[in-house]
Amino acid sequence: MNQQPDLRHHGDAEVRSAGLVDLAVNVRTGTPPAWLHARLAATLADLAAYPDGTAARAAVAARHRRPVGEVLLTAGAAEAFVLLARVLRPRRATVVHPQFTEPEAALRDAGHTVHRVLLTPEQGFRLLPGAVPEDADLVVVGNPTNPTSILHPAAALAELARPGRTLVVDEAFMDTDPGESQSLAAVRGLPGDVVVLRSLTKTWGLAGLRIGYLLAPAPLVAALAAAQPLWPVSTPALAAAELCSAPAALAEAEQAARTTAAHRAHLLAGLAALPGVRVHGTPAASFVLVRLPDAAAVRTRLREAGYAVRRGDTFPGLGPDWLRVAVRDPATTDGFLAALAKALPDAGPTGR
Repeated sequence: MNQQPDLRHHGDAEVRSAGLVDLAVNVRTGTPPAWLHARLAATLADLAAYPDGTAARAAVAARHRRPVGEVLLTAGAAEAFVLLARVLRPRRATVVHPQFTEPEAALRDAGHTVHRVLLTPEQGFRLLPGAVPEDADLVVVGNPTNPTSILHPAAALAELARPGRTLVVDEAFMDTDPGESQSLAAVRGLPGDVVVLRSLTKTWGLAGLRIGYLLAPAPLVAALAAAQPLWPVSTPALAAAELCSAPAALAEAEQAARTTAAHRAHLLAGLAALPGVRVHGTPAASFVLVRLPDAAAVRTRLREAGYAVRRGDTFPGLGPDWLRVAVRDPATTDGFLAALAKALPDAGPTGR
């Protein structure tokens, strides 16, 4: 019997040991920034009142040029996956892998059978025409995709939209791409229901606050909202959604994305110099997926050297020879690359 990937394993499990340099979780270091931290701290004075999401929804709607009725604020993007799984009744739910495993886990928990479309490293993990079955009435795809870091063309994803189909595009990492040129967040009028998920976790360092949002046609947003509990998003989280949608914050996020791109190029150059280490496709997000022999043992040696990376074998479509590495500043990356060079199988006993 083939062992199924652990869909509930996430990168935070890699860094629960103290003292490890974190290259397993894709949250930008040095976040939240001081100005955001101070503004969020100020909301603690308002905790006696029930949360009011009016201003936050309006800010998100304006940021993506959508009507307010097409915005649903959620307790992280993960809640949106659960809501979709509970509200929708697909006949053939299809998840494009390798990608973030929570959408499939949520669908299975809700009793749905899930069909997997597996993208291949030989094709650079690109989504090719015809890969998704025509009868799929729910399709979930990431862009840029976690863990492959591949950015699919917006036009290719738009071609997946069909009457009678719900197309869910997980754009949790889209703000790591300068210009967000391939986003569908502001695109309206495609056939069927097109749902775009966003998260404030990665760029702003708010994993513990649980804030994300969903963009979709108003009737679907209303149905999903009806499945939420009362006051699902806290007052500090609502403030974060409003603040991070403001023009000054968007400019800061754009600069952060450009810095990440430069740091990613530095990491890729270093990886290319190591024997047996290969990156498939063109990474475009704040992490890189690498293939190397004996990755599980290499990951253990890296931990012994003080570096945590994300195992890849829990993603459907991958296996034991994959690791995901977060993009960090050049100094941190150089230290990691030196440790990786010593941890590789051909480094010899003295290099381990």
